[in-house]
Amino acid sequence: MSGKNPSANQKAASKAQSEADQTGAGKDRARQLQSDADRAAVPKHGL
Repeated sequence: MSGKNPSANQKAASKAQSEADQTGAGKDRARQLQSDADRAAVPKHGL
């Protein structure tokens, strides 16, 4: 995530990843959400 002010996409990706880690379900969805959030963060934060 990008510091103190994560985007809605980053929050959703984090939640999905947490659920996937805990339950083992939804790993592909969590991976895709994280990828999309990371890609969106590049123009926003210059990562």
